[in-house]
Amino acid sequence: MKTFLESIFMAMDAVRSNKLRSGLTLLSIAIGIFAIIGAGTAVTSLNETVNGQLAELGQNTFQVRRRPGIIMGNKQWMKYQKRKPITYSQAQAFRDRMTSAESISISNDANNLTVKANGLNTDPNVSLNGIDAPYFECTNLEVDEGRQITEEDVNLDRSVIILGRDVSSRIFPFGSPLGQDVTLKGRHYTVIGLLKARGSILGAKLDNLVLIPISIYLRFYQDEFNPNVDLLVKAGDKIQLPATIDEAIGIMRTLRDVKPGDDNNFEIETNESLATSFASFTDYLTYFGFASGSIALIAAGVGIMNIMLVSVKERTREIGIRKAIGATRINIMTQFVIEAITLCQFGGAVGILLGLLGGVALSGALGLSASVPTNWVVGSVVICTLLGVVFGSYPAWQAASLDPIEALRYE
Repeated sequence: MKTFLESIFMAMDAVRSNKLRSGLTLLSIAIGIFAIIGAGTAVTSLNETVNGQLAELGQNTFQVRRRPGIIMGNKQWMKYQKRKPITYSQAQAFRDRMTSAESISISNDANNLTVKANGLNTDPNVSLNGIDAPYFECTNLEVDEGRQITEEDVNLDRSVIILGRDVSSRIFPFGSPLGQDVTLKGRHYTVIGLLKARGSILGAKLDNLVLIPISIYLRFYQDEFNPNVDLLVKAGDKIQLPATIDEAIGIMRTLRDVKPGDDNNFEIETNESLATSFASFTDYLTYFGFASGSIALIAAGVGIMNIMLVSVKERTREIGIRKAIGATRINIMTQFVIEAITLCQFGGAVGILLGLLGGVALSGALGLSASVPTNWVVGSVVICTLLGVVFGSYPAWQAASLDPIEALRYE
């Protein structure tokens, strides 16, 4: 233990005696670890936030869509774009045939709309969702003021609307909007409810949306060139989910004329599959951070080796004295390797701190739930240890190989 502490103090002396060279080397280590920890913190926060949002679907709910929710690259986009839309009549037939589902919702959405009321209007970035009554049960979306959209609203084509909190605060800054009229692309709607606030993610406001009956949506807002709808299916519980998915696949293949042996021309997505797809996307951010950090760490390792070689040169006589009084080669090598590891850990500690602060700051700016990647922190400590062993071994071997008589003569 005494030798270990002495090695740490000697490492600190090496830093003090070569301030510029040591500072630049430790800075390289800090930058490398910062890149790794920063990327790890951002990716962990991003994944956990997205998983939290996907949890709104519930563990026993899945989506039936024309194409995946996450598409990587233009080639995949073109592939899925060729698929025929899931039409409203097809979705109704699906709902009529399903027997194992507890609830089925049909919905669609449009973006970049403007909502007006009382001479005020939102920015042209409001999302519009056309929904039916089961939508709230399938998504766990909550209306905390007013009421939900009902089947009667859908069947009677009622011009009613539910506002997200951001929309409501923009066009009704004072008083309650319930019972008030709003205008959406020239059509008038009566406000019947307000959604519970959900915040934002990646800079996108989750409360900047409005909901109307799916029947009204299809008549006035559906893209005539893309008459597509999405389905949300809720199984009785998680145990029944696989059987419900199998039934859904069989019915959709029949409705969409998929021949035996052919791939599905639709997507089945659970919150777990979406989370997995998103994680595979964020892995690229991880690889980038690790690659950037590795380059800086390799450069820092060369600097560590340089510092240690200079330290061996400056302490040649000291090494000779230690050998003369009985220090073995293992003792000398252990001392210098510990010094190298200490230098690396010092720079790594600074990098971990900066990486965590940077990752948390980025998460906050993007509206993510900040999360500390414990495994990345532990990994960084291990990386710094390995860095010290790898780049400190050669100087340690040189020190241990010195002839004690020649070392004692060295001035």
